[in-house]
Amino acid sequence: MSLVMTVIAGAAAHDTLPDLIGRLAAALPLTAAPDWLAPGIACDLALFGSDAAGAEQIARQAIGAAAIDVLVQAAAGRRKRVLVADLESTIIENEMLDELADFVGRRAEVAEITRRAMNGELDFAAALAERVALLAGLPASVLDAAAARIRLMPGARALIATARAAGVRTALVSGGFTVFAEPIAAMLGFDRVVANRLDIVDGRIGGTVAAPLVTGDTKRAALLALADECGVGPAATLAVGDGANDLPMLETAGLGVAFRAKPAVATTARWRIDHGDLTALLYAQAYRRDEFVVI
Repeated sequence: MSLVMTVIAGAAAHDTLPDLIGRLAAALPLTAAPDWLAPGIACDLALFGSDAAGAEQIARQAIGAAAIDVLVQAAAGRRKRVLVADLESTIIENEMLDELADFVGRRAEVAEITRRAMNGELDFAAALAERVALLAGLPASVLDAAAARIRLMPGARALIATARAAGVRTALVSGGFTVFAEPIAAMLGFDRVVANRLDIVDGRIGGTVAAPLVTGDTKRAALLALADECGVGPAATLAVGDGANDLPMLETAGLGVAFRAKPAVATTARWRIDHGDLTALLYAQAYRRDEFVVI
């Protein structure tokens, strides 16, 4: 099995990447010269041998504390046919329950529950129910006010637009709420949305979530269902997310990437992006910068 290492610089490390690539080319057994996908930003190194873990360890030692990501994977089949993405802290920068908690003056408390749940320290369903209950009685208009705070993650537009142009089927899957997920999906062009529904009673937040609950298993099932519809296996899928409830789909996908993830997720997932933006997922699939669709 031929391997390829993709090395991607975060914004703070563009000037240092060429030197690092030179050092890696000298330290690793390569079968070809370094292939720059984007000068100074992303480079592929074709590796001799099948020791992915060993090659990655050499690279991470060379990188040290620099804001540079490295992914090692099979060279064949890198361009995936299905892309499934988490919403909060992945496609958008926000955690929307934290935003909503501002309206009851409990953002810090809710943010800590969110952090622990996404790090796998708390049961997801119980943590969701606890946070949503705090919102009971708020006017539904606060949902629009919270939505106005949404910030797209850098690279999100290019990732989805480029994937769509290449014929990739996409799904946005979220343990958050359709009221936020559906407009983002429509704006970016996702083919499908899977998310929870927040109960609204007489124009106010009811403090409960409608069944069935979207969980990590739901996300994994959504990935497999979309792959089946496309006539491909899990190896042809890409999944990206940051929280513990994303791990089932990350572990199932052919390329499952923990994106700026919580510590427990980053150390568990096979691949991770800590410094790059979402276009790193395109470089990981061997897209060149001049292939990106930018809207």
